[in-house]
Amino acid sequence: MSKEFPLVNVLNVPFINTTQAAFLTTVESRINARLNTFIVTANPEIVMYARENPDYQRILSNADYITPDGIGILKGAAILGTPMPERITGYDTMLALLKWGNEQQKSVYLVGAKPEVITDVATVVADRYPHLNVVGTNDGYFADFAPIAQDIAKTKPDMVFLAVGFPKQEQLIADYRHQNNGLWMGVGGSFDVLSGHTKRAPKFFQQHHLEWFYRLITEPTRFKRMMVLPRYLNTVKKAARHQK
Repeated sequence: MSKEFPLVNVLNVPFINTTQAAFLTTVESRINARLNTFIVTANPEIVMYARENPDYQRILSNADYITPDGIGILKGAAILGTPMPERITGYDTMLALLKWGNEQQKSVYLVGAKPEVITDVATVVADRYPHLNVVGTNDGYFADFAPIAQDIAKTKPDMVFLAVGFPKQEQLIADYRHQNNGLWMGVGGSFDVLSGHTKRAPKFFQQHHLEWFYRLITEPTRFKRMMVLPRYLNTVKKAARHQK
């Protein structure tokens, strides 16, 4: 874990305690220096999964930065008496880095999502970020990541975004990050949103920290996954009582 930022520990997951702007400045300078950088954007679901899976917890402890992706993490930090300034979401971080990469004529490798989604993502990125060099794309339906990793090693992108969902994306990054000194970041369902296949919550829901509610009403199948939130908050409250 890089030491530039103070850390807030939420249920044994060390989150960086900073702003999106300060974080991006640091990440951009690391990309410029070709430093191997592993970012995890963690929500309550990831925190609870790590609690029950020691191997995944170990992967998280080897990440360079873990950012608070979700209002639940900010709520948890506040309950524990260590408030954090703002969410640093995977989607916003990815968009900011694509924009910066376009301005700086950087290169990127995109892996994940369905074949039709990654095709549309490549089109959107080429259209929106014409000076960004997309050195490779691959959908998320691969049997073996090794050939993709070999291509990443060959093309040496400044940034690799892997959208295959947790815990798989973090496991793959942990296994293969040594093959390229650049940014490695898991971005979950971000390609679906970037390609327009999934709508992001309207501004009102974002500003009122209700994106989770918007997703629930538009995708009722997420209900089971959402049930992790109350369990997470109860676990945080217990941890806060033990602190006293």
